[in-house]
Amino acid sequence: MTTWEYLTTPLLIHNTAAILNNWGKQGWELVQVVPGPEGGLVAYFKRPVAGDGSNSAGLAAAAEASRQFEDGAA
Repeated sequence: MTTWEYLTTPLLIHNTAAILNNWGKQGWELVQVVPGPEGGLVAYFKRPVAGDGSNSAGLAAAAEASRQFEDGAA
């Protein structure tokens, strides 16, 4: 059975394609885009968890990217 990991990130309207392409290159599949709680858009992604733990580097990169977007939006 496939085990999934999930990621949410804000989408900046002026840079949407670049943001989506960046996550896609890291193996994330876009599941849904919804309005954010404070306006704007939030993207939900998923990808299968690797059994060897090789996705942990991707999670660290995702966390760092999310922090950058949050800092830029504040």
